[in-house]
Amino acid sequence: MHSAAPSTGSTATSGGAGNGSSLVVFVMRRLAVTIPLLLIISFGVFALVHIAPGDPVRSLLGARAPDPATVAAIRARYHLDDPFLVQYGKWLSQVIRGDLGVSIQGNRAVTSTIADRLGVTIFLSLMSTILVLGLGILLGAVAAFRRGTRLDRAVVMFSVFGISSPAFVTGIFLLYLFGVLLHWFPIFGPGKGFLDRAWHLALPALALATSVMAIVVKITRAAMIEELARDYVTFARARGLSSRRILFAYVLRNSLIPVVTAAGLIVVGIVAGAIYVEVTFSLPGLGASMVDAIQKRDIPTIQGTTLLFSAFVLLVNLAVDVIYTLIDPRIRFGRVES
Repeated sequence: MHSAAPSTGSTATSGGAGNGSSLVVFVMRRLAVTIPLLLIISFGVFALVHIAPGDPVRSLLGARAPDPATVAAIRARYHLDDPFLVQYGKWLSQVIRGDLGVSIQGNRAVTSTIADRLGVTIFLSLMSTILVLGLGILLGAVAAFRRGTRLDRAVVMFSVFGISSPAFVTGIFLLYLFGVLLHWFPIFGPGKGFLDRAWHLALPALALATSVMAIVVKITRAAMIEELARDYVTFARARGLSSRRILFAYVLRNSLIPVVTAAGLIVVGIVAGAIYVEVTFSLPGLGASMVDAIQKRDIPTIQGTTLLFSAFVLLVNLAVDVIYTLIDPRIRFGRVES
């Protein structure tokens, strides 16, 4: 077991200030890289929507007969006759001013549409993340301690079942069993207020978490089995330390490093899976709004929603990198001693 070497107070203060400044420089550098990445993503999505088949004017008019004057007015309002680069430049200049444009289909500001639907998606993603990390780490730790037993095999079997089942399939099964047959949970609506919303989103959150939890279970189990076999655990037991202290003070902390490393991908997977779950449960979230916008070729809504999701993914990866360095003090932004 490693023990930290004693240091003077001035050295500790200097080291803490140095680590703090390194952390600030690291965060600022990553934020500076985020801006060109968002530009590349927004340009790529704009190009894909531009070359996709279909006409947004036809989607907007629906079954009504196309009137030449109306069509011309719509195309002029949304700059649809401008060259591709001009359209992208006008959209980008609006975004810089904080304006994501007006939805073609709903004739509302995209920021208002996002604000109305963002709450459901955030609530659903947070519930799923808590379930994935809480239950996933717990089940992985239990399986590692009971390695080779029936409980271990049951947890592994549950992991295989979860990772093999798409979220929308699990959602339909849970909806039919607990909503239609047993009437334990509501089958539609996002609910109002904290407790009512948690009750309404329990099944969607469980469906979303089941498909992602298996990754956390398998990573935690493998990491804890590896840590339990290390010499410092045997030495700690020989010194008479309790199993609880060995678990929470040493083994679990070291085992969390690969879990935190994968946490960024897990959170991104949850947000991506929320799109399918919201459609399955007919929830008025941001994912369902994006699917509707893609079907109706609503370019401003697609661009605004994609930009928000992209910024979220980049910020989550930045937060994971910062947490990673805080859990393992040996790591300082690429200066790891081999």
